[in-house]
Amino acid sequence: MCAQSSDQTRFLLGEADLPKFWYNINADSPIPPAPVLHPQTLEPVTPDFLSVLFPMDLILQEISTERYIEIPQEVREIYRLYRPTPLMRARRLEKVLGTPAHIYYKNEGVSPAGSHKPNTAIAQAYYNKLAGTKALTTETGAGQWGSALALACNFFDLDLEVYMVRVSYDQKPYRRLMMETYGARVFPSPTDHTNYGRSLLAQDPETPGSLGIAISEAVEVAATSGGTKKYSLGSVLNHVLLHQSVIGEEALKQMDMAGEYPDVVIGCVGGGSNFAGIAFPFLRQNLVEGRTTRFVAVEPAATPSLTRGPYTFDYGDTAKMAPVVKMNTLGHAFVPPRIHAGGLRYHGMAPTLSALYDAGYIQAVAMPQLPTFEAATLFARSEGIIPAPESAHAIRTAIDEALDAKEKGEKRVILFNLSGHGNFDMAAYEAYLGGKLVNYEFSEADLQESLKSLPKVVLPA
Repeated sequence: MCAQSSDQTRFLLGEADLPKFWYNINADSPIPPAPVLHPQTLEPVTPDFLSVLFPMDLILQEISTERYIEIPQEVREIYRLYRPTPLMRARRLEKVLGTPAHIYYKNEGVSPAGSHKPNTAIAQAYYNKLAGTKALTTETGAGQWGSALALACNFFDLDLEVYMVRVSYDQKPYRRLMMETYGARVFPSPTDHTNYGRSLLAQDPETPGSLGIAISEAVEVAATSGGTKKYSLGSVLNHVLLHQSVIGEEALKQMDMAGEYPDVVIGCVGGGSNFAGIAFPFLRQNLVEGRTTRFVAVEPAATPSLTRGPYTFDYGDTAKMAPVVKMNTLGHAFVPPRIHAGGLRYHGMAPTLSALYDAGYIQAVAMPQLPTFEAATLFARSEGIIPAPESAHAIRTAIDEALDAKEKGEKRVILFNLSGHGNFDMAAYEAYLGGKLVNYEFSEADLQESLKSLPKVVLPA
């Protein structure tokens, strides 16, 4: 690497530095993966069951223990539209905080869809096209995932149906229009297009919906299509986390360009994909090379699956059609409050991430909505980028780390993932600036009620 200026702000890689391989944490994790179970029998699933929803290449990636999996050339060619993404030194934020800490962030908001989500959307669309798939179904919360998959399906000439959580469908109309511009059809979930959606609307026509419900609808459509449609998921599963590892692989090179190495790596978590994307390559360095970086996953206090949910088997969706996995969960029946961080409104957490958290390799904190938007506004006014409400959770914790370093008089190197911009989230900022946002409380009674419906799993000794 060439010598860098002592006051450099942007650390940029060339197209030749684009990663050629995804990194699979399962090769180095000291925690063996738990079995994935059939939603009806609660027995380990077979590839035949999963093939109803996913192409075989993605199923093989899901269970792989290979350390590195080659990124297909066709995927890398599309990645070049926006990758490698910039690593930024947040010097103006450091100055405002008066901290001795050095704050870096990976800016994934520069992708055409405005977030990290295309990293896996492009890969999933590619493998589906390769398998002869003609159409995909999916869910989306805030719309980042739906936008990314719509973009990818457009590139690979695949039809797409998106079931968008109703509260986000209403809050974020421009995300819907973005998906439709790329050629997708978007429906507010729950809808009257599925048996499950109709049953929920009959019970509560005003339900705000949830990611668990939207997943159920998308899975139902794919599973009953007679093989004409496959399902695509934007987070949680291992192959999704695998595809996101390009973030951390680039960041390792860029931190080397900066002449520093992070003491702490931070990311927001809903299902776990953007956090895993930046954290897992650095965690590899801890596991293999003895580094001591801390990892902090930041979730909303309104959906605190890691910090308050038990680590146990649960369904991935509300209707109990998706596979059962072992994860930190608030219960598949949980319907979260109407927070603006729609992409973080999921009842569970990625099984791989949950296992590492349970074993103590990763820390987690839960942030209320108001201090999160306070941090987002401070970041916007110092660094100029308006962050997505989801990403603002990581910013909040990065600021808290920097202030803690200031109080202790420590130099601390902080790296966080800016998973997306908030240019389509201005209604959330309008509510915050107008004093209309509130902190949602998640009661223990609500949690215990939701956990009553957990599956009774008994594994052989």
